[in-house]
Amino acid sequence: MVGNYIADFVKGKEYENYSEGVQKGIIMHRDIDSFTDTHEIPLRTKERLISKYGKYSAVLVDMFYDHVLAREWSSYSPIALRSFTQSAYKALGNQRSSFPERASRMFGYMSQGDWLSGYATLEGMGAALSGISRRASFENNMDEAVNELKEHYELYKIDFEEYFPILIAHLRKYFDEDI
Repeated sequence: MVGNYIADFVKGKEYENYSEGVQKGIIMHRDIDSFTDTHEIPLRTKERLISKYGKYSAVLVDMFYDHVLAREWSSYSPIALRSFTQSAYKALGNQRSSFPERASRMFGYMSQGDWLSGYATLEGMGAALSGISRRASFENNMDEAVNELKEHYELYKIDFEEYFPILIAHLRKYFDEDI
């Protein structure tokens, strides 16, 4: 879990400075990104977004899929979303001292604002997308993307529901037991 969380903050071979378990999480996160960026279903989703959001359309695919997962969480897990997120924050918080500085700072905001549960609502997604928009170095329309998600939710849900089982099957190699 730690490796998956900090992966975007760990560049190149810096992952080798972490424990084997954290390295596995970083590698898995990178694999998810690579697999998603090249798979036909997320690419189809991205095509709907690229004319308005350009290079940020890939970020929006990830965020929209996160929204569908959070909103439909009970279809994928017997654990309530809020229980899962609180458990995740606790587990991550116990390892926070090993995070890169930016990851630690972001974790404080994420856990305090319960961003993971917030992804289940349009308001939470709107806040997350506005935050990304403010931090982005290039001009973008991501703060408006929540309207796209709201208007075409069913299309994004269909894409996610088709893709998610494929992604899970792809990730089985990282787990000793079933997930």
